[in-house]
Amino acid sequence: MDDTVNAHLKQFVCDSNIVLDLKLIRETKDIEDDEISFEPEMSHQVFGDSETIFGYRDLKVKLYYSAGCLETYLGMDYSEKFRDLNNEDIKADNVLQMMSLVLSSQVHYNMDSFIKSLDKEDSFVPPGKLIHAFSIQGEKNVRHFEVYKATMSDKGFKEYQTRLQTFLLWYIDAANFVDADDDQWDYFNMFERYLSPSGSVRYASVGFSTVYQYYAYPNHTRPRIAQILVLPPFQSNGLGAELLKAIYIHYIGRNEVKDITVEGPSPTFQRLRDYVDAQNCSTLPSFQKDCLLQGFNKMMATEARDRFKINKRQARRIYEILRLRETNTSDESEYRCYRLDVKRRLNIPLKREQHGLKKESSVKLTDANRILSEPEYCMEILEKEYRLLEEEYDKVIKRMENSVN
Repeated sequence: MDDTVNAHLKQFVCDSNIVLDLKLIRETKDIEDDEISFEPEMSHQVFGDSETIFGYRDLKVKLYYSAGCLETYLGMDYSEKFRDLNNEDIKADNVLQMMSLVLSSQVHYNMDSFIKSLDKEDSFVPPGKLIHAFSIQGEKNVRHFEVYKATMSDKGFKEYQTRLQTFLLWYIDAANFVDADDDQWDYFNMFERYLSPSGSVRYASVGFSTVYQYYAYPNHTRPRIAQILVLPPFQSNGLGAELLKAIYIHYIGRNEVKDITVEGPSPTFQRLRDYVDAQNCSTLPSFQKDCLLQGFNKMMATEARDRFKINKRQARRIYEILRLRETNTSDESEYRCYRLDVKRRLNIPLKREQHGLKKESSVKLTDANRILSEPEYCMEILEKEYRLLEEEYDKVIKRMENSVN
């Protein structure tokens, strides 16, 4: 294929992350309001690793949801579609078909039909039981939010969840839809409660989390947070922390719950979890300054587990965050004691690796086992790991300080 042909074909290739236009529609006028549009963070789960769409000029793929019950519209606009009469093997991507395979079966492809469905917003109420309510100061007024715990037996929830979970495709890598027939799943959904122009109370979908109830011997459960997402129009308002607090509210008072875990947390979620856990643990006697400066102990692990269902590993991490907050980093002796305390913990996996390598009869000198033959290399790894960790801890501490001010 010559350069001229390649150049011509490239004109019909577009970035799927840019051309996909998402909106949450509260009123009909929002359909034409580009100010409320938001883009996906990823699209490879639908359009492949290249995250490109072929076959259109000036493409715009419209994926619109009614704000509350998430009635879905899917459509597309373009100025030109690729067609080569001499080579029928090269065809434009069937975008609507590719997306319909992963969306709810109840999708509107006609805009008039979608607009008519907006009437359902007045009668929509969140499925499930209200477990947490709070308010924040918005730019113009106070905004009210509520979190509901739902099950598949709640009226209308299964259909709602089917539509809601499609957001995972654009914001959580390697996303999996939950098995609706597995009753070990718990669902937590956040909504904004607001007034329509006519004065009626309405609810807008804000975010959600799914939690799986694992068995813990002998007669306990260990809830594991699998997914948590606050939709882009609502991000940077502290709502993720409130959603996590709601999950804690539900489980903390239950004797059968051993502790709460997280499935493969992203760095962003780990930071969020650290922030909420650090706020909680800072209220406990064993996490006060005098105790923190003496080092991590069993009482900290026990108090964190009994009061907030935090497991031992996470409790140790929270201890390190709160101790760093109380450490005078200008005092070299005090700061050095803190660094050594954290590094001793970080060094445990390295020592285990060294022990395993010593058992090998013939080991080649590679990056993986230089820690055995070159102690200075081990120290270099340890120092780098510590610095990265302290940077993460500082972000959590700054957020805690900002929440107080």
